[in-house]
Amino acid sequence: MGSPGETIDLSIIVPVFNEQENVRPLFKKLDAVLQNLNRTYEVIFIDDGSRDETFRRLEELHARHAHLKIIKLRRNFGQTPAMAAGFDAARGEVIVTLDGDLQNDPADIPRLLERIEQGYEVVSGWRIHRRDAFITRILPSRMANWLIGRITGVRIHDYGCTLKAYRRSVIKNLHLYAEMHRFVPAMTTITGARVGELAVNHHPRIHGRSKYGISRIGKVILDLLTVKLLIRFSPNPGHWFGIFSLPFWIIGTFIGLWSVRMALRPHPEGFSIILPALGAVMLFTAFFLILLGLLGELVVKTGSYHIAQINRPVMKEN
Repeated sequence: MGSPGETIDLSIIVPVFNEQENVRPLFKKLDAVLQNLNRTYEVIFIDDGSRDETFRRLEELHARHAHLKIIKLRRNFGQTPAMAAGFDAARGEVIVTLDGDLQNDPADIPRLLERIEQGYEVVSGWRIHRRDAFITRILPSRMANWLIGRITGVRIHDYGCTLKAYRRSVIKNLHLYAEMHRFVPAMTTITGARVGELAVNHHPRIHGRSKYGISRIGKVILDLLTVKLLIRFSPNPGHWFGIFSLPFWIIGTFIGLWSVRMALRPHPEGFSIILPALGAVMLFTAFFLILLGLLGELVVKTGSYHIAQINRPVMKEN
């Protein structure tokens, strides 16, 4: 297996919640595929607070397979925190995620890796022939995919497909929370990652029941707005803070000039300190926003410099 900090070729991340009937056959399929890849690998199951026999069955598998890891969360936090825990623990140069319900096909993993080797940093699975209920699963998913692509500008067909492959360099720098896991392809474009997609198999669920439904739409929409701000705001925070400060500059300047005009009148009856104070607050707010923008630019440029230094090619001389 190697030491805990040693980098390996491939990490497989599988978040599970109450999937006691599925973990054994899924690991068997995964292991059969991975053994034929001629790569060093690990499989990481994240038990997201299961209340059935999922964890016990994973422990039984772990006792017989050294390359299987288990992360046990104290309670059910959701798919995004579970995947984030897996990303933190993963040692692979390439990280592949898939669901634990046997609907994603492990046989598609070699094809995802081929696309990664072609130069993509992110490869997203596309369930062309999806085996789910149309009204409750497929139709909302299609609407969400269209909306996400429209707002983020990253057009892929199936944001909701968990079967994805990532290069370590792009996924390790992301901070995931809420329902952000579905937006990872869009978020990686902040750093210029090359995103592709691949048609994959999809099987009907045989055991257990789905943990996702229409009730998550509200959370997804809120997270989508957050992702939109991150994509547009992150590269040039000073530019956007400058735009936000303009109304305060304009209103504050107008109020200030009007107050001076009123104060210079021969008989400034009715002149009140309230109006000049309001103008001063507006100008101070605008100045504060500009300072925040400059601070944001400093943070972004400093982070970009460190990332460039980390990724800088090493030149060897004879």
